[in-house]
Amino acid sequence: MPRSASFGSGLTGTAPPLSVPQWPEPRWTLAAAAVVTVVVTVASHLAPDQYANTIVGGLFLAATWWLVLRRDVAAVRAHGMALGGLTEPVALDVRRIFRESLAASGWCLLLMLIIFPPFWYGYSVWWNVDSFDFVLPDDMANRAMGQLLVIALPEELFFRGYLQSALDGAWAKRRFRLLGAQVGLGWLLGAAIFAVGHLLTVPNPARLAVFAPALLFGWLRARTGGVGAGILFHACCNIFSTLLAHGYGLSG
Repeated sequence: MPRSASFGSGLTGTAPPLSVPQWPEPRWTLAAAAVVTVVVTVASHLAPDQYANTIVGGLFLAATWWLVLRRDVAAVRAHGMALGGLTEPVALDVRRIFRESLAASGWCLLLMLIIFPPFWYGYSVWWNVDSFDFVLPDDMANRAMGQLLVIALPEELFFRGYLQSALDGAWAKRRFRLLGAQVGLGWLLGAAIFAVGHLLTVPNPARLAVFAPALLFGWLRARTGGVGAGILFHACCNIFSTLLAHGYGLSG
């Protein structure tokens, strides 16, 4: 039987939530995730390298639209995808967009202050480098926009917005509290499927390391009630890694 539940909404969950009548059975959610993963994997290997990320991002967006965004306001908010009302079929409220954008940015900045310093230290130790030159890549603006709109946005909408929300909604009784957030099997499975998907698109065991940041992104979705903060933090993590690699001379 489908489960009933309600979830937060918007960039941070500050907008009034609407109840969703039913969550699908987990097996259907996992089947949808498997199909999308296979399609994305095949597309990533067949597409020309310069278009692969764009095509993969587009497929995640298309899947998210089909599974959630084409539905009503209640479904969009229940999956945490309202983004301050930008994706809802209602009139835009500039004050709500500003308020929730500011809150999402605050969460992103907080985690950056906590995570980035030890990550930087660990990065330098792992790669055995010590000479860092802060020089931005010539195409840094394009890289940053790509990380935000082509990678972070589609992946967070699908994995944390759709997959984690649907699984944790269906398994509501199996959730537990972690640092102020209600997380559960959907949080763990969503991160695991996210990591496996990265491995399938680029067959390198090191790609499984994204499981750890995926847990952070999922925690943000649960803690804030939306995917906005996770989108920003996801993009900032990727941009920070790019800056470190460039500054240490590990990439062009």
